[in-house]
Parts: sequence; C-alpha cells; structure tokens
Amino acid sequence: MIKQIARVSFAVILSVMLLSCKNTKQKLQEYVTAYNAAASTFKAKDVTLTTARGYINDDKIELRFETGLAQNQANKSEAGTSFPKLLKEMINKNQIPKELVDEGVQFDAYFLADDNTVLEKQIISKETVTELLK
Repeated sequence: MIKQIARVSFAVILSVMLLSCKNTKQKLQEYVTAYNAAASTFKAKDVTLTTARGYINDDKIELRFETGLAQNQANKSEAGTSFPKLLKEMINKNQIPKELVDEGVQFDAYFLADDNTVLEKQIISKETVTELLK
C-alpha cells in the first residue's frame, strides 16, 4: 500500500514539475494573451489603446501603443522622451517581463500617432534593456 501511495505521489509531483517548466515560446504566448486581456485597463498619458502581437518563431513580441496625437515634430519630440520612460516603468512593474528579455525575447514597441504612423519606436532586447533602465 505504501509503495502504491509513493508511486502516485511521485507521478503527481513529476507532472507538476513538468507543467511548471515552461519554455520561452510558451511564456511568450501566455504573455501576449495576458497582455491583450488586460489592455482595456491600461492607463498611460496619451495612450488610447495598446495591443501585443507575438511572433513565436522569431522570439519577438510587438507592442503597439495607439494615441490620439497628430503626426508632427512637436509630438515626435515629446514621444522621444516620454515613451522610453513609459517602457522603463512597464519593465519595473513587470508589465514587460525582464525574464523574457533575459531569455532572448525581443520587444518591438511602437508609439503611434492618430493615423497609425510611428511617432517613436523602441527595441527592447538583452543588449538594450540596461540602457533603457538607466
């Protein structure tokens, strides 16, 4: 009887351990799903909508931040300073998981004008994350 309980316990523990060991592609997919589910509650200056799109084969996630700002030089300059601050804040709050970046996932983040043209683009990768967090 004790042997049977030990076998069942071992099987349960082993299956729990295997399920908790997710690979990077699974984490990427789960992050994109969770990000999009929580996107309606996202609050940031000038951001009206945010979405994430995952590219599993490329280990890349695209984050889009849509705004109501017009595409002009003044807004482009403002985005050049405010957008990196927003991304730094998101990394510090784990809204952009540093764990994924450390595992080699690249985040391409776009701050978009009201006509969906790019005001500012930031790439977050292993190489650039330390500079962004300064």
